[in-house]
Amino acid sequence: MRRPRKSSLPPWLKKNLPRKSRSMAVFRLLERLNLHTVCEEAKCPNMPECYGRGTATFMILGNICTRDCRFCAVPGGRPVPVDKDEPRHVAEAVVALGLRHAVVTSVTRDDLPDGGSAHFARTIAEIRARSNAAIEVLVPDFRGSEEDIKRVVAARPDVFNHNVETAPRLYATVRPQADYQRSLEVLRCAKESHPEIATKSGLMAGLGETREEALDVLRDLRAAGCDFLTIGQYLRPSNAHLPIHRFVKPEEFDRLAGDARAMGFAGVASAPFVRSSYKAGEMARKAKMIGPQDIANRSAAPEGRG
Repeated sequence: MRRPRKSSLPPWLKKNLPRKSRSMAVFRLLERLNLHTVCEEAKCPNMPECYGRGTATFMILGNICTRDCRFCAVPGGRPVPVDKDEPRHVAEAVVALGLRHAVVTSVTRDDLPDGGSAHFARTIAEIRARSNAAIEVLVPDFRGSEEDIKRVVAARPDVFNHNVETAPRLYATVRPQADYQRSLEVLRCAKESHPEIATKSGLMAGLGETREEALDVLRDLRAAGCDFLTIGQYLRPSNAHLPIHRFVKPEEFDRLAGDARAMGFAGVASAPFVRSSYKAGEMARKAKMIGPQDIANRSAAPEGRG
């Protein structure tokens, strides 16, 4: 008789599944509306918890990325045609799930002239037309196009998120088709275009970065006007992806959170299971960077998490 295989994960990276679950209802809704979520496509470890609570992070512009980042489970290749009904379907899902904070991300679409920025803007507009939910977008770098960045920001999301992911020294290995300075400029451009919109970024720990490199990234983000920050443990989606360099202990995440707050970040989430949209609405409300009239309208509905 075979003995059960022991987990290689440290104890702080083990989660219990929720006892009561709305997962099937979420799966059926997404299937009916032909929608993708980054929770599922990127194999997020928080998916059972989030789906179980009736929340999800929507991924627009299909589920095939034109880039091939070595940490990400979203497949690369030839992307599918853009679904013109997708913005409306996302809005319908926001309403059906009763979200008070909707998070919308996408694959990178370097094949599109505008990088998909107009599709983001339409999605924001469709949600606004149907719901009082706060809207957070997690965007690609649009190849650094200020026009595309400003098109999304002009649609007035409540939070504009773009992840730097890791330290610049590791970019060639982790995300070879991206550029660290370009990602900082995406955030800077968004903040300078509409200073009242909260900007946000995130990075993964455990890819080989040093503590000083992580602190340098935080300083660079603050210099670019970034308001919110997420830091979480990198977990390898498959054997084809980058190996985990090390497991970062919870107390190290706490220390980084303290450093970030001391630098002036308005909202910080730093812990092993934190991901880009982790407790996104809670972070924004606590930081008081969403208008009080909006908060009053978004009373007791669940918030999107990922």
